[in-house]
Amino acid sequence: MNREAIALMRDLQAKHGVPQLPMVVSGCVGPRGDGYDPGQVMSAEEAESYHAHQISAFAEAKADMVTAITMTNANEAIGITRAAMKAGMPVAISFTTETDGRLPTGQSLADAIAEVDEATAAGPAYYMINCAHPNHFMSALPAGESWTKRVRGFRCNASKRSHQELNDSPDLDAGNPVELGDQYRELLQLHPQINVLGGCCGTDHRHIACISKACRSAMAA
Repeated sequence: MNREAIALMRDLQAKHGVPQLPMVVSGCVGPRGDGYDPGQVMSAEEAESYHAHQISAFAEAKADMVTAITMTNANEAIGITRAAMKAGMPVAISFTTETDGRLPTGQSLADAIAEVDEATAAGPAYYMINCAHPNHFMSALPAGESWTKRVRGFRCNASKRSHQELNDSPDLDAGNPVELGDQYRELLQLHPQINVLGGCCGTDHRHIACISKACRSAMAA
């Protein structure tokens, strides 16, 4: 199924790609457990063994890279990074945060990135943050610090609700697309190295349009 998924992406790339807008085909790796709850954290070695099979399938399918989404802890991120490096695949690590800007394990973003980089000789091509609203992590991502330059992308939730609130909610909270776009623009102004922008829970074409419009104006300025 993973190989077929990459083949589908390559077909779409061939049909709709244009030279001036290159499309990167990435194999998506999710957490072993609940993306909202780290549960029983694996060792880095266990995580490497667990994720190696899927990553090898992406390598065989000639994906351009691997992206690990909604990572809740550093150990799993380390294992995925090592598995990707052994498979010869570039890898991006995307952490999620709670409303306090920390990983679900309680570790800070700065410490998690430092731990993964130290354990893998700065193996990830870059880091991202996903499945959290900008309000949750903006204060934890100060501008001007060297470690924040390793963060190159955001895929934020539309909703300001916590993970637990989202999990218990009977409805899909779409938030405010215009406000979300404005917050992306603010993040881009504080962190100009950011060049991967997208959406996570609750987002749709409206949010992507607002993000695109807001960030285009920031880049033009």
